Amino acid sequence: MKLEGLRVIDLGMFLPTPHLTLMMADHGAEVIRIEPPGGEPSRNYGPFEPGPDGKPQSIWFRNLHRGKKAITLNLKHPDGKEILAKLAETADVLVEGFRPGVMDKLGLGYTDLKARNPRLIYCAVSAFGYSGPLYGKATHDMGAQALTGFLAINDSGDGKPVVPGFPSADMASAMMGLSGILMALYRREKTGQGDFVDATMYDSLLSFAAHLTGPVLAEDKPPTTRTGRSIGGAAFYNIYETKDGRFIALSGREPKFAENLLGYLGRKDLVALCLKDDCVAQEPVKDFLRGAFKAKTQAEWIEALSGMDLGWAPVMDMAEALRQPQAAARGMVLTDDHGNRHIGNPIKFSDEPAEFGFESPLPNEHADMLLSELGYNTATIAKMRADHVFG
Repeated sequence: MKLEGLRVIDLGMFLPTPHLTLMMADHGAEVIRIEPPGGEPSRNYGPFEPGPDGKPQSIWFRNLHRGKKAITLNLKHPDGKEILAKLAETADVLVEGFRPGVMDKLGLGYTDLKARNPRLIYCAVSAFGYSGPLYGKATHDMGAQALTGFLAINDSGDGKPVVPGFPSADMASAMMGLSGILMALYRREKTGQGDFVDATMYDSLLSFAAHLTGPVLAEDKPPTTRTGRSIGGAAFYNIYETKDGRFIALSGREPKFAENLLGYLGRKDLVALCLKDDCVAQEPVKDFLRGAFKAKTQAEWIEALSGMDLGWAPVMDMAEALRQPQAAARGMVLTDDHGNRHIGNPIKFSDEPAEFGFESPLPNEHADMLLSELGYNTATIAKMRADHVFG
């Protein structure tokens, strides 16, 4: 497996860093999950299914922590800090998701841990990063979306933003964090030195906006869902309601797609409008398509469009999506020996594919094993337990 022999420590919460380290665990890395007293918050988020001990386990937690080891540490206790520092001495990568400066105040920041392990790659995933006027500002995903302009174009064409359905800032920062870690690992092969990876929700989203920032950079004008080609302005990159209140997404603006569908609907005269870069000029096409799609149910449109060379898809809810043969064929829905379903790993290789340890760790399950490995004896571990080092 690609990451076999790599030791990764994860101190993050909720989505970004657990997802990042899950990608690594599935491909062979040993991931040690450091939980705070009381445990990772997602352990308490339902719905639940039976876990390794037969007790209810959060599906959210299971989806992000399979195959990992777990130890609970009170990082406000001197012994808890020292245990983490010793673990970092044995690690290749450490990932954390605290506000910038928190780990430094604990004496566990990059400079502190680098002094003990110069090969350590330290990845900090945060909202706004370690520089700039927003240093240390608190937020979750939606705050980063709001401050990058993403939330402003998450509307229904009326200019009023709505709560986003997908945590794009969280997951973008996880992707960029993982990319940075892998680059740093590659460089370490030549230099023998670790590095600090400053991965942020804010930077990640802004980098994703390359196709939207033309009017901003050229004229200081924001894109809108009425005028932006790929955010609601183009007729053939849009969503249309069907007779039964469901939806069809047209997802390709190529001229041949407009010719094929509008020819089928008897309105080839509208094709010329679809070729215009001015999306406002395409309003008559959108008006026509709104009426046309309302004439049939989603199922009838699926049958009508299935043989057509056209960028399109039925809009499915997530339960429907996970039942699709494509999800199973791509290994994105997996079933364990207990009949529980899991989300698969999107990183595919022809050699050394991901291997899944479906069991998720119980709270503090691997504490004794990890502490013994670090040289702590049974009596010392018992005393630390009595001193609430583990929460």
